[in-house]
Amino acid sequence: MAYGGGAEADGRLGLSGCKGQAGRVDMEKWLLYSPHADEEGGLKGGTMREGRASYRITDLDRGERPRERLAALGAEALSNAELVAILLRSGIEGVNAVQLARQILVDVGGLVGLHRVPYEELCRRKGIGPAKAAQVKAAIELGRRLSVATPEERPAIQSPEDAAALLLYEMGALEQEHLKVLLLDTRNRLIRMVEVYRGSLNSSMIRVGEVFRDAVRANANAILVAHNHPSGDPTPSPEDVAVTRAMVEAGRLLDIELLDHIVIGKNRFVSLKARGLGFEA
Repeated sequence: MAYGGGAEADGRLGLSGCKGQAGRVDMEKWLLYSPHADEEGGLKGGTMREGRASYRITDLDRGERPRERLAALGAEALSNAELVAILLRSGIEGVNAVQLARQILVDVGGLVGLHRVPYEELCRRKGIGPAKAAQVKAAIELGRRLSVATPEERPAIQSPEDAAALLLYEMGALEQEHLKVLLLDTRNRLIRMVEVYRGSLNSSMIRVGEVFRDAVRANANAILVAHNHPSGDPTPSPEDVAVTRAMVEAGRLLDIELLDHIVIGKNRFVSLKARGLGFEA
């Protein structure tokens, strides 16, 4: 739907010759040390190197080293662990940077977990420290800024997808509930974004007047409200619908349209307006 413009398997590469307990141990060791294993213990292309497992990046063939692979094949060809390893640059005794990166991703729950883990906690991990933690967090922040970058100074919100493009990357990784309000002008261009609530939200806590306070001060023509579900499931609750209905009514009284209420989950979102929830005529 558009705003203001009308209605809107599991493939695993098998290795022969790994039979019995010894074979399983060899397979587990290879999955841990191979630069082509993914963060869930599977394989990501490539072939098994003969001989002992490598503990240093320099022990790997040049064609298997992350930076050389990136230069030859492009960043998109690398696994998550290889990309993180490039940021880490080095591992620790007995563990190269790829192995260290893979273990971190397993421990924190993948890229989303790496986004969520606090800087201080990342610093405390063996083999990381302040410098490497800062490099990882800086790369994540650059990714977030790129995700919301736009050629225009003030992006226009013409559809739920436009709003999600601004919000999904950051809000989908939050561990607490946050409620944000996008203030919009007469052409639905973003004036600014404000955070109104943070923590455990329910309908009794949300004061509709606070949702509209900054919009009144900024002389906004409309607002779009978004909040996240830390569970990752963006399905609107009955309370979400009730709050939406109250905000729609308040907007009519203030002559500030509630353009939409979007619920953000993990890589997903739901537009209550698109579903007709709380926006009954």
